[in-house]
Amino acid sequence: MKPFYSKEELISFNFLSLGCDVQISRKCSIYNPTRISIGNNVRIDDYCVLSAGHGGIFIGSNIHIAIYTSLQGEGKITLHDFVGLSSKVSIYSSNDDYFGGSLTNPTISGQFRNVIVGNVTLEKHVLIGSGAIILPNVIMHEGAVLGALSLLSTNAESFCIYKGNPANKLMRRSKKILKLEEEFINNQNQN
Repeated sequence: MKPFYSKEELISFNFLSLGCDVQISRKCSIYNPTRISIGNNVRIDDYCVLSAGHGGIFIGSNIHIAIYTSLQGEGKITLHDFVGLSSKVSIYSSNDDYFGGSLTNPTISGQFRNVIVGNVTLEKHVLIGSGAIILPNVIMHEGAVLGALSLLSTNAESFCIYKGNPANKLMRRSKKILKLEEEFINNQNQN
């Protein structure tokens, strides 16, 4: 058996939309595929979880989602083109209230819970290091980076590198990737 689903198998999932050259591991768990949109040249590795809530999951083009990564929650999760998620990244677009004023977990009816729901957006060229966690209501602007084992609960500025728990801005990132993107696209168009 091949490690990735065939194109025919991917079509049978009935994704909201599905691009070309998509590789999804047979060991990936996919929930609510009709709320998931996937662009071109995307690879999703073993043991990832894509669990789309009401907001859905929107994955652009030229994206790699590494092993054991999880995208889940009731809000909208958007990964723009050229985003890279390293292994064991967790992105949450909803989260229980942990302050004790409500019950928690999905086995409890909504009237007894206080779920925080907020969209998560990773703009073009965002990179997330291994084991990092992103909470609801976060925008990582173009070119931002989140270091390994970091926790991000606030927006990240364009072309800045963040790390830590909680994540803090560490330094600026080079914008050379914008020129490389242009060259890459020109090369693709010529072939």
